[in-house]
Amino acid sequence: MAQLLLASTSTVYGSPYLSYLKPDIVEFFDTVQELVFIPYARPNGISHDAYTAIAAEFFASIGIAIRGLHTASNPQDLLEHAQGIFTGGGNTFLLLKMLYEQDLMQVLRSAVHLGARYMGTSAGSNIAGESICTTNDMPIVYPPTFQAMGSIPYNINPHYLDPDPGSVHMGETRETRIKEFHTQQETPVIGLREGSYLRVTDQEIILKGPLAARYFEPGKSPEEKPAGSIFPL
Repeated sequence: MAQLLLASTSTVYGSPYLSYLKPDIVEFFDTVQELVFIPYARPNGISHDAYTAIAAEFFASIGIAIRGLHTASNPQDLLEHAQGIFTGGGNTFLLLKMLYEQDLMQVLRSAVHLGARYMGTSAGSNIAGESICTTNDMPIVYPPTFQAMGSIPYNINPHYLDPDPGSVHMGETRETRIKEFHTQQETPVIGLREGSYLRVTDQEIILKGPLAARYFEPGKSPEEKPAGSIFPL
């Protein structure tokens, strides 16, 4: 039974790492004693060890141990037997490339399908969707494919930003870029604003957090989905 917690961000402005999600994390991982942490996205170029230490400090505060996937002599075996998995944010292209290079994507997909609890933030949420084609990241490396876990029948656009009416910036808005995506692809896209997250079960996907999400389908006008909205599986 798939169980996922997919957040737009790890850190809401002015708050410590993961603190805004803490009550939900405690509930979500209530039966988990050790988490496998996937640090491959490396935000700001941080090392795998340093990134794992950040996650470990938070999870120690709620009594859960962290083991970095990069430390395993057999990472496939570690994922296959994981009680819970957390993939942090950073560069989605790098994250996906690392997972495919180590033949871990199918293992990760299967582990989640079979019941390992999966949490993602930002890039870690991106890879739970059908593809990473709606990430905001620069393609600093080239993964063999953009296809991701496919644990939900949507793509996610984390850190979704609304246009600033007072801005003189002439570049594309997030909405424009997602509309461009839909000239080539059919997958619906959920634009997650900061502080919003998705709670996924086998039956439904619930939008949680204080803000609405922006929902895009090809050929249709974008919709505002208020907190508490349910997306079908």
